[in-house]
Amino acid sequence: MQLTIRSLILLLLTVLPLGLGNFWLAGLWLIVVLALLLADWRMTPAAGAFALSRRHDERLSLAAPNRIEAEVRLRQSPRPLFVWLRDEPPHSFAIDEAERISTGVVMPGQRHAFSYTVTPPRRGDYAFGHLHLRWQSVLGLFTRQAVFPAAEPIKVYPNLVDVKKYDLQLRKNRLWELGLRNAKIFGSGSEFERLRDYLPDDEYRRINWKATARRGKPISVEYETERSQNIMALLDIGRMMRSPVGEIAKLDYAVNAVLLLTYVAAQKGDKVGLLTFADEVNHWLAPRGGKGQFHRMLEALYGVESQPVEPDYSRAFGYLAARQSKRSLVLVFTDLTGSINTEMLVAQMSRLRRRHLALLVTLRDPTVQRLATRAVADSQSLYQRAVAEQLLDERALTLERLRRLGVETLDVAADELSISVINRYLELKARTMI
Repeated sequence: MQLTIRSLILLLLTVLPLGLGNFWLAGLWLIVVLALLLADWRMTPAAGAFALSRRHDERLSLAAPNRIEAEVRLRQSPRPLFVWLRDEPPHSFAIDEAERISTGVVMPGQRHAFSYTVTPPRRGDYAFGHLHLRWQSVLGLFTRQAVFPAAEPIKVYPNLVDVKKYDLQLRKNRLWELGLRNAKIFGSGSEFERLRDYLPDDEYRRINWKATARRGKPISVEYETERSQNIMALLDIGRMMRSPVGEIAKLDYAVNAVLLLTYVAAQKGDKVGLLTFADEVNHWLAPRGGKGQFHRMLEALYGVESQPVEPDYSRAFGYLAARQSKRSLVLVFTDLTGSINTEMLVAQMSRLRRRHLALLVTLRDPTVQRLATRAVADSQSLYQRAVAEQLLDERALTLERLRRLGVETLDVAADELSISVINRYLELKARTMI
């Protein structure tokens, strides 16, 4: 129990009759105050009058705001009570300081929901602690508090929030709000097969006007049913992908992008596979379609961990070549900053494009970009700027070499990665390049 300012003021009023030398009045006033405190104690519900619970998604999403809701139920009380609630989320989760303690009034016999958001910085297993509740007494003379057992494990997965947003905006036909550009994607029956004479029930858009003018009669285009296309994501989990952008590792940004790509590609009828590698291949998931593949990809990406080694591109690309002969869109997620295997990557990407449509996906490093443009104040900052400029120049030259070799490239900021990957995939699909 903790006394409030109200009760302290009542107790301090005892000083007034004491100052006038009236000890009997001071004693009587003190008895009245103590009687009020006792009555308030008897009227104020104990901890057993409350029931607390916590609600959230079964899987929390990496690097995204996740809503956590705590519910307080007051079974019985003479009057509504003012309460303070504090939860114990995992220590590494980012949370707004203003939301650490929630306040509100709980009505007798009713429930009151408090909510806050957390942003997990990494995937993995975590645990919530207990719920702490403090409530004001009926007369407001003191507060009581108690700890309610609510410890529970929680798993943080790749970003499912973006997947839910995509699905919602897709249903509303408002994908542009996510930054997705309109791209004409041919659906079933989009691949050209042959020209033939126009039939009365043919759609108007099927008429080939050049062939019609050349032959002097209406000519239609006949399409064959479009085959499902293969998408392969090669994910570098070497040492450079461990470096953070803000609070989130580059690898986790790439993981989120691969997951969203899997979902979107499944909506388009394509098959998606996964290969993760560092100095050796760590995981292989053959291309498949449907919702089942999305869940398999989710579980595979949940357990991906970066390794403190350089990536072996030759081994990874050789592994892919032995298992994936059908032409596919192959997205290689890696990092060029400070890599000592850049020449190996260029050679392997050049070889890859002979059979597949190769797309190199890289994340810009804001730290390097900031150092390269920072004003020079002393010899140390001069050295740092020179090194940063050299890294950026080498990176730009590598990307230009790859483009000249016919390799598609995508070099974007971390917070733009997922949407940029989807836009490029839709663009390449619309241009029938896969």
